[in-house]
Amino acid sequence: MAKSLTDKMVIGVSSRALFDLSAENHIFETEGTESYCRYQVEHENDVLKPGPGFELIRSLLTLNQVKPGRELVEVIVMSRNSPDTSLRVFNAIRHYGLPITRAVLASGASLAPYLNAFHTDLFLSACEDDVQSAVDSGIAGGIICTEHVMKVKAFPDAQREPARIRIAFDGDAVLFTDESEQIFQEKGLKAFEENESNLAKTPLQEGPFANFLRKLSDLQRELGVEDCPIRTALVTARSAPAHERVIRTLRAWNVRVDEAFFLGGLEKKEILRAFGAQIFFDDQSIHTMSASQAVPAARVPYRNRKRPLTSNEETNVKTG
Repeated sequence: MAKSLTDKMVIGVSSRALFDLSAENHIFETEGTESYCRYQVEHENDVLKPGPGFELIRSLLTLNQVKPGRELVEVIVMSRNSPDTSLRVFNAIRHYGLPITRAVLASGASLAPYLNAFHTDLFLSACEDDVQSAVDSGIAGGIICTEHVMKVKAFPDAQREPARIRIAFDGDAVLFTDESEQIFQEKGLKAFEENESNLAKTPLQEGPFANFLRKLSDLQRELGVEDCPIRTALVTARSAPAHERVIRTLRAWNVRVDEAFFLGGLEKKEILRAFGAQIFFDDQSIHTMSASQAVPAARVPYRNRKRPLTSNEETNVKTG
């Protein structure tokens, strides 16, 4: 009988999200594919350093130690690398003792067709096209910031003791659609607050990370409320009176958010550092670039097909 992934949380992660391949990517961009491939083969026994998504992935994998006989999380390497150049990545996986056994190695082709085939719940990559395809097909996806690679703490008991997992989300255009954000952009703060007050009891529409948050909430319930290893946070520029609609929306979805920060436009970086986020998802590059100096961060390339892109969104799409 064939094995199934339908009862697990499935995380797709690219090699650049999992390991620090900044130097190798520079070779690829400046010297081309042939030089990159030759370099990877020549250095396949040199251990790669952890990348921005490493600590999150390693922590999530420890959840499989919680319930004997019940694997909660599956991590699949989804890479545009060729099979021939992937040995270095698998050597690093073995070096760090990560229980990752499955991979998609597409040799430069798009990964989009394989995301739904593997029932992917979250996709982390440095490639904007692949992440945009994930979001467009209803899969939570983040373009991980590779500019600031965090130092990973020693974790000798990774296979024996569940790690603490800290995941933070922005609200509008991440957990929710940008329906309210557009009012703010077009009409200003006062109109935004009036709209949110008038619609306080009307749930916001689901954004690209709504289903992933549900999956996390289901995991938290399965693991138990007491001393749950997963902790989530909402870190949003909203403030009162726009808070009520958010809280009532999460209640209507029957999802759990452990901490919420309504910052009213204050800088998010230090709050995320204090929370200890292993990843922060936001739709605006100005926020993810700032946050990535303190914690790993990923931009969600939100796109509402019901309206044209704004000039800021067009810039994000072009520059990533």
